[in-house]
Amino acid sequence: MHPRPSPIAASLYTLRDLDADVIILHGPHGCCFRTGRLLETDGVRVLTTAMSEQDFIFGASDKLAETLRKANEMFSPELVGVVGTCASMIIGEDLREAVQRADIPARVLTVESHGGFGEGDNTEGAIIVLEAAAEQGIIPHEEAERQIEMLRLATEIEKTRGMAQGDYIRPSYGDDKDEVALRVIEAIKDGERVAFVLNAKKETSYLFADPLKLPFHSVNPDNHPLIIANLDRNTGLPRIRRHAVNILAEIEDAGNRVDYITGGLDEYPVTGERAAEILRDEKIEFAVVSGVPHALPVEELELESVAVTDGPRLVEPLRKLGYTHVVAELDAHARTLGQSTTVASDFGDALRRNIEKVI
Repeated sequence: MHPRPSPIAASLYTLRDLDADVIILHGPHGCCFRTGRLLETDGVRVLTTAMSEQDFIFGASDKLAETLRKANEMFSPELVGVVGTCASMIIGEDLREAVQRADIPARVLTVESHGGFGEGDNTEGAIIVLEAAAEQGIIPHEEAERQIEMLRLATEIEKTRGMAQGDYIRPSYGDDKDEVALRVIEAIKDGERVAFVLNAKKETSYLFADPLKLPFHSVNPDNHPLIIANLDRNTGLPRIRRHAVNILAEIEDAGNRVDYITGGLDEYPVTGERAAEILRDEKIEFAVVSGVPHALPVEELELESVAVTDGPRLVEPLRKLGYTHVVAELDAHARTLGQSTTVASDFGDALRRNIEKVI
């Protein structure tokens, strides 16, 4: 009942992860405006054919072909994505025909996505891109199939445990971050078995990984928290693997180590389950779970817990799942797009302040 991301936006992000140089939205100039502008900070040139009322009646195939030619002249791209929108897909625009007429040297992926595609789940837009990329040999079919499986599992998690459950969820900004941070630091100081779990997706990991660099040894040299993270360097599209490499290097440079790697940054729908098994085996008493905490079955664990989420509409669902404390980071995507190093998070800053108080 409340607004959620659209398949069009997911198509844009997935093309970005394939290292597309240019993305052309075939639709009105305002369609996915915020997403398009944000992706510019990640080095992707996002253009639009700026369809108008007249184009909704007579079509805008010529506009698309001309925009492709201009993109080629301006940017000399190697990979271009052409993404349909509600307007162009409802009137039946033939994206491939326009691409053929434009006849530019770049490889072009056509993505017939729109806001209501399939069941309207945002992951459907990503799946279309992956299928097109496999068809053109940009990624192996096996990799496309693995990622599509992850995306469908992610949709299931959102529909059963997240903000896509159907009912209206009132936004909430969670518990006081300083109070929760102080409780975490006290648990470490008092010798409790504490773990930090990173179960994040894509570039948002740059924000949620921030606490993993903190000097917890200064709080209690004999009780360093366990770190569990989905930072497999060898899993995912090239851009995603680079994120994992960058974050692991920063954690190690800070003098910490990741004790368990649960999988890749695109495997967050299943790495939560793996993290839960580790928490159980290690007899953890207090866990801080960041990124996509609703993918971890906290209700099956007997421990005190903190969920760190980027969604104000996820705060109440996380409390219902059984998290003891819930804090929300705002604008995680906007703050991490274009980054290659970790970004200071609000909860990370709260932890820093309280470490200084305790020591």
